[in-house]
Amino acid sequence: MIQNSNLCVFSGTSHPILGDKIVEYLGLKKGEIKISRFAGGEIYARVLDNVRGHSAVIIQTCTEEVNENLMELFIIIDAMKRASAKSITAVIPHFGYARQDRKAASREPISARLVANLLETAGADRIIAMDLHSDQIQGFFNIPVDTLTALPLFTSYIKEKKLKDPVVVAPDTGRAKVAKKMADRIGASLAILHKVRSGHHQSEVTHVVGEVKGKTVIITDDMIDTAGTVTSGVDVLRKEGCNDEIYIAATHGIFSGPAVDRMNKAGFAEVIVSDSLPINKPIKNLKVLSTAGLLGEAIKRNYANQSISSLFD
Repeated sequence: MIQNSNLCVFSGTSHPILGDKIVEYLGLKKGEIKISRFAGGEIYARVLDNVRGHSAVIIQTCTEEVNENLMELFIIIDAMKRASAKSITAVIPHFGYARQDRKAASREPISARLVANLLETAGADRIIAMDLHSDQIQGFFNIPVDTLTALPLFTSYIKEKKLKDPVVVAPDTGRAKVAKKMADRIGASLAILHKVRSGHHQSEVTHVVGEVKGKTVIITDDMIDTAGTVTSGVDVLRKEGCNDEIYIAATHGIFSGPAVDRMNKAGFAEVIVSDSLPINKPIKNLKVLSTAGLLGEAIKRNYANQSISSLFD
């Protein structure tokens, strides 16, 4: 609990439940802010609490309504800045546009860099995020970025299950490093799916690198969007002779488009995600782990000028 502090924590409209949990962890009262829409659809925000000379924190994740969420965040930050807040920290558990982090084809934008520029221009002094899609996004900012990971939450939960002969499977080579960390922590072996991507939301898993026969598979990824990759990977893994029970652990459960139908047909033993986004989709065998303590601890240590490096692991 933070007592007699000048720390003010506010929440946007994208994930108020997570905002309430973080404020409860900190032992504070959530700041009051009025957010509404004009008849033409424009966003209006007014900070109702005094933030002059205070350290302000805004919790706003990116849901499927990512453009609304980000624009609302920019406007709230601007309101805080004009209200003379001492510092402004934007807590963005799921960072929108993170997959557009490079030019993969000619005449494409680098949208993640644009979002970073807009956050700085609006007046943010620090960013706290969870499991960015790629580490290079941190370099798009000229302000401090704390990238936390849900890995400790997943490993603790999975270790308690005492799975028989587990193998952690990375859905592609880009996720192999994180998968290896999870495998080491739970005492499992490692395998990697070889994926060929033909376009946006279009990919095909062709084969498995590593031994999965007779093993309990745990697929790990940073997000599940349309679920095309993970569900096609399940078919390949079963052909390779893995155990019937297949688990998946992903930080961001977006579950857009055909994801619900694909996930339920895949027949996962358990779908483990964090609450970085609000989840209201009918996913079978869903387990949601809270990030409130992790995010709250990062906020508290930043405010107290304490090290948060241990939280990165």
